Amino acid sequence: MKNHEVAELLNEIADLLEIQDIQFKPRAYRKAAFVIDGLSEDIEEIWKKNKLDDIPAVGEGIAKKISDFLEHGTSSYLEKLKKQVPVDIEELGKIEGLGPKTIMKLYKKLNVKNIKDLEKAAKQHKIQKIEGLGHTVEENILKSIEFAKLSGKRFLLGYALDVAREIKNRLSNLNDVSKVEIAGSLRRKKETIGDIDILATSKNPEKVMDFFTSMENVADVIAKGSTKSMVRLKEGLQADVRVISEKNYGAALLYFTGNKQHNITLRKIAIKKGLKLSEYGLFDKKSNKMLAGKTEEECYKKLGLAYIEPEIREDEGEIEVAEKNKLPKLMGYKDLKGDLQMHTKWSDGSNTIMEMANAAKKLGFEYICITDHTGNLKIANALDEKRIKKQRKEIDKANQQLKNFTILHGTEVNIKDNGTLDMKDRVLKEFDIVLAAIHSGFKNSKEKITQRLIKAMENEHIDIIAHPFGRLINERPAYEMDFDKVLEKASQTNTILEINAYPDRLDLNDVNVRAAIKACIKLSIGTDAHEASELRYYELGIATARRGWAEKKDIINTYSVKEMLSLLK
Repeated sequence: MKNHEVAELLNEIADLLEIQDIQFKPRAYRKAAFVIDGLSEDIEEIWKKNKLDDIPAVGEGIAKKISDFLEHGTSSYLEKLKKQVPVDIEELGKIEGLGPKTIMKLYKKLNVKNIKDLEKAAKQHKIQKIEGLGHTVEENILKSIEFAKLSGKRFLLGYALDVAREIKNRLSNLNDVSKVEIAGSLRRKKETIGDIDILATSKNPEKVMDFFTSMENVADVIAKGSTKSMVRLKEGLQADVRVISEKNYGAALLYFTGNKQHNITLRKIAIKKGLKLSEYGLFDKKSNKMLAGKTEEECYKKLGLAYIEPEIREDEGEIEVAEKNKLPKLMGYKDLKGDLQMHTKWSDGSNTIMEMANAAKKLGFEYICITDHTGNLKIANALDEKRIKKQRKEIDKANQQLKNFTILHGTEVNIKDNGTLDMKDRVLKEFDIVLAAIHSGFKNSKEKITQRLIKAMENEHIDIIAHPFGRLINERPAYEMDFDKVLEKASQTNTILEINAYPDRLDLNDVNVRAAIKACIKLSIGTDAHEASELRYYELGIATARRGWAEKKDIINTYSVKEMLSLLK
């Protein structure tokens, strides 16, 4: 359906007309946009029947603009307006308090065409000199520009998930709300998130909108309607809430979870079966009878597909596999029995061994592995041989005090420039589990990085390669390597590859997880927690594993401690 695209087109035309101070027309375009955005029928189907004029608020002139767009994919009228007013309306419209008339005034007086021009004019104090604006408006514009910069970036999954769940919980506690769910890329557990989408069902949607837009962490209300509102949160994220009817809830959740290409492929399947799929439901094309829509499960079933978990809705082959009913049973969020990477006060962590153990027990784990740094990594307060022995005694003592829980003594050892390790083999062999990782030389050549990893895996004491690509999301790219060669060596040496669950790592990523599973490589999940509160990040590791199509059997710490240890070298 292109209803939303057409509505956006008409609203953009209205903005450009308003900037030119043209009367009445903008209101007509906005009214038509509002009606079309709320249609349950596909605008393209109406156009094909030559019945655009039947839509309320769509006159002959607007119908021609819509036809041009649907036929050619662009609007000649919009392009003409853009040439008349070379202003980036969409960009400037993100700045709080900037309506079309103010944008036009700034364009005429100061030649402001975009945010860069706007910021420059504000910092040079030119805006306050314009009649009707003044010092306060100029200050607010500068504040809004800073907020827009923050809002424009993508946020880490772990951060956005906490914010979204807080909103979901607040809405869930309202008597007027019966169902509420996070949608969009956040529900698919993408590693970075642009904004928050939430769907709810309620018999009193306006009360839900009032509550949502007045929450204490709302910095700015972008738009407020009877069933949909958008806000900017103080945390920097944009959040949208839509209230959907019960009968359409499943179809809407499917549509707004995405991704876009997954949805397009589903609609193509529907068309082949003589059906229509939209955010309002699955309909028989001839009779327009609704066949499914209350739940996602019934929508997939009516399309002849097995239910597809949100994390793998990326149009990466999941639909074809679902048609054959051969989707993998993805590992569950309660399948992990232990955490295989964490740090304590012994190296660069904040908590004691016992504090980490007790926190892990509260999460339902059966075991943990303490993997403080050892060797020569001074920045991480790495342990030497003497301190390793002392730490082992502390772990032995803690294990005697704990019931139905095991603390394993592990380490994270550094892979040096030549691929050797900065701890002697005779020391490494005493650990329960040894993780090895690259902590320097990230700009080495692809060949050198590959050889460093291969040589480390050839060491009989190395069980797991930690954060294999060394990336920090939004900060440092993954170093280059020949991953096929690394997978081949991991298979030959029975080396486990880690899914590091720390929010700014998520390394291996989903694509590489899938490649590793295809190569029959076992994986581990470790939070890399440096304090007890960070142990909850295990969920992000599971999400990444699920996005990579991992099953329970693929992850070694879904096994009991005894079975898990038997899978190592």
